[in-house]
Amino acid sequence: MKKEVVAVVCSLALLVAAGACKPKPKEPAPAVPGQQQLPPGHPQPGAPGAPGGNVMMPKGETVVNVPDSVKGKWKAVVLAVEDKKTKKTTDYTVNLNSDLKIPNSNLKVVVGDFLPDFKMDGLNITSMSNEPNNPAVRVKVMEGDKEIFKGWLYQKFPTIHPFEHQQFGLAMKSAVKKG
Repeated sequence: MKKEVVAVVCSLALLVAAGACKPKPKEPAPAVPGQQQLPPGHPQPGAPGAPGGNVMMPKGETVVNVPDSVKGKWKAVVLAVEDKKTKKTTDYTVNLNSDLKIPNSNLKVVVGDFLPDFKMDGLNITSMSNEPNNPAVRVKVMEGDKEIFKGWLYQKFPTIHPFEHQQFGLAMKSAVKKG
């Protein structure tokens, strides 16, 4: 009788121990304090399909489609230019499709399209709305005659594909609507 009781207790102990070893379902990582969360339908940075995500990009040229609901509604962006040597940051309002010569340097920032609600799907880039949910501006930075940066600056996610330079930092601070 004692052997049967001991065998049952040992069996139960093994079942409980085996149940405790099962992998638990993966829960989403908690939000990082101060990190901007995008509205539903917008991939978070680092997620597949998001700017900076760990996904294989399709081959070919990207196509930017500025929707009619956005065209002509925005006139400029405010760029923050940091001089890392003097530790001074200056804001510049730059019209879309124009350029900014950074003082005391041979750098020129060419400002292109602005998308208030940036979305990238494969090779297609567009804006999901005219609301500034995920504002981004396309820029090209020239040092003399050489292009040293070409990409998008994200207002809410400045560390995604940032402009990197030994002396200057560049970030999108805001956008200016027409009217």
